[in-house]
Amino acid sequence: ATEKDRKTHMILKMLAVALAPGDCRVMSGKTRVFQGPPSFPYVPGGDCCGIVMETMPGETYFQKGDVVAARFTVAPRDAMAEYGRVSSVVCDKVLDTNKVTPEGAAVLASASPAVCISDYIRPNERVLVLGAGGGVGSHLVQLARHNKASYVCGVSRTPERLLKEPLNCDDAINYETDDIFSLSKYQEKPFDTIIELSASGTWLKLVENARKRNALPSIVKPASQGGRYITITPDAPKFEAKSIWPLLRLYLFRPLWRYIWYTNFNIFTRKKFPKFILATGLPAKREVITRTLKLAHEGKLKPVMEGPYSMTTEGVQKAFESLQTRHPKGKVVVQVSELKSTSH
Repeated sequence: ATEKDRKTHMILKMLAVALAPGDCRVMSGKTRVFQGPPSFPYVPGGDCCGIVMETMPGETYFQKGDVVAARFTVAPRDAMAEYGRVSSVVCDKVLDTNKVTPEGAAVLASASPAVCISDYIRPNERVLVLGAGGGVGSHLVQLARHNKASYVCGVSRTPERLLKEPLNCDDAINYETDDIFSLSKYQEKPFDTIIELSASGTWLKLVENARKRNALPSIVKPASQGGRYITITPDAPKFEAKSIWPLLRLYLFRPLWRYIWYTNFNIFTRKKFPKFILATGLPAKREVITRTLKLAHEGKLKPVMEGPYSMTTEGVQKAFESLQTRHPKGKVVVQVSELKSTSH
């Protein structure tokens, strides 16, 4: 950690930890140069809820005894233990643990990128979310409706979940049995925006379909008509980065090429493809957690979780196994300890 990071550290008595895909990457060691850990063994988990036990000198906002939700900043680690270290930068107080439980608060911290992504959604848009049943997707579809999308369709292996509370999609597609690119109802009335969270190569499929001799109508509007393709993932869920170049290729060169060639400056491709947006660089600010928790306290966003799993060897192993399948139903959560009082 940098000296600036150390000045914002707090020690929490952990209540719950929500896992994210980054936890699997760190544990695999394939991105160790950039995400660590600096040594093994290490403490996994970075998105959490806990009770403030100690702050750095000069801290005026947080006090000992506050129940807080925090999202990791540099890398997902240090949280899955009785006591853990977090940064106060992407962290805020859980004002009412009767409305938002510690497990729910950890989920909301981990799923807070959904709030940032939802800012792209415009009123009256038809929105398609791929990976709608996962940790971020199950919250994004709720926020799409809150942002006044006119129609929300989710793609998942368990589509029946997407049609029920609290997700309430207008339609849900099982990607194992149906090819959404071939559905005539969406070719005839295409989406304004596709949001890709599943890292399933959807952009490549759009390009492949457009290049066919007898190409089918696209299920998303082209950039010339305001269509957009928004993603926070590379084309594949797993990758290895032992130097900076693979990361630059995945997160800079390839997205920049797609933005320039397919959807921005080429008049011909603008009439075929939606505008490509890689929504990375999510703000590392308290405001993100504050907004997410506020939506939950107001009843506009409900935490969706798988678990909680117990803080035992077997429980933590099962939590990571579920995450590694890439098919969890919401955010995977481990309960570390119980909150003795709900008077916060």
